[in-house]
Amino acid sequence: MMRTSNPVLNQSTFESSMAVRGAQQMTLQGTVNKTGILLFLTFATALYTWNMAHAQPGSAMPWVIGGAISGFVLALITSFKPVWSPVTGSFYALAEGLFLGGISARYEMQFQGIVLQAILLTGGTCLALLAAYSMRLIRATENFKLGIFAATGGIALVYLVTWVLSFFSIQVPYIHESGMIGIGFSVFVVIIAALNLVLDFDFIENGCTHGAPKYMEWYAAFGLLVTLVWLYIEILRLLSKLSKRD
Repeated sequence: MMRTSNPVLNQSTFESSMAVRGAQQMTLQGTVNKTGILLFLTFATALYTWNMAHAQPGSAMPWVIGGAISGFVLALITSFKPVWSPVTGSFYALAEGLFLGGISARYEMQFQGIVLQAILLTGGTCLALLAAYSMRLIRATENFKLGIFAATGGIALVYLVTWVLSFFSIQVPYIHESGMIGIGFSVFVVIIAALNLVLDFDFIENGCTHGAPKYMEWYAAFGLLVTLVWLYIEILRLLSKLSKRD
């Protein structure tokens, strides 16, 4: 069984792809290479809006909003059409970079040095969990997967309710503030986002083992990027809350 709480990496994806398996198959090295390409594209456009935001505050906002909307649409398209992932996954990385660059600049203007800390913590967390997974210190058992799936769904529901209520000028108390409850909530979300990486690693390993088609390297890299972006944003939020208490 291959299950992951990442909505773009799930068992049905492999089940549908096996039927169209080509001569070339998914490999671990190929997936690593594709992930590197997507990260490079993300950093490239992030640097663009980062520099724009610092040169003239507010000028990057249209690009940030456009990147966020485009990224969401492209994520949906890629999720439903994995075979398009070599193209849509790359455009998703470009769009997400526009969003992340502007948002990161905004945080940096408020809390100097926070972005570098968030990048290092995101990268360090990813490498640490990859090492733990490779040494089988963490195993993606079915109960583990179900637990992370439930927690991720609960977090998504909280964020959805918060977003809907914001249209009526209603703020959800505590969890988005810098008090102990807000910090505790952010710590919990960061942990769940990080553990989603373990499920992504498991998904990639199973894909390589079961001979998924070559384009699934791009799809798996896209799914991993989705998790890394989420983890980075949540770490930024946590660090900002901690900085407000200093």
